[in-house]
Amino acid sequence: MKKYQVKLTSEAEQDIEYIYDYIAKKDTLQNAEYVLDNLESLILSLDENPERGHYPQELRIQGIKEFREVLLKPYRAIYEITGHTVIVHLCVDGRRDMVSLLEQRILR
Repeated sequence: MKKYQVKLTSEAEQDIEYIYDYIAKKDTLQNAEYVLDNLESLILSLDENPERGHYPQELRIQGIKEFREVLLKPYRAIYEITGHTVIVHLCVDGRRDMVSLLEQRILR
């Protein structure tokens, strides 16, 4: 199976740091570590089969199929595949206003 290189934008890295900090403050450090470990594993696993992700609904209804997402509910990692590289653009809580986030980060 071909391998892809997985890269995170600086914004996606900040998203993950924010999620960790938020959980650590509002819940427990142990839960923050658990979510961080699982998010990192999920994102890094895209090196094997990035096509397994589905098209984000907010983009699909606009006819945009350049981006995919994988979920660790409620968190969504949205990425694109370019050649043999997977670029993660955002990793956020899916309960947020996704349309605005996508407009700010992807549909600029």
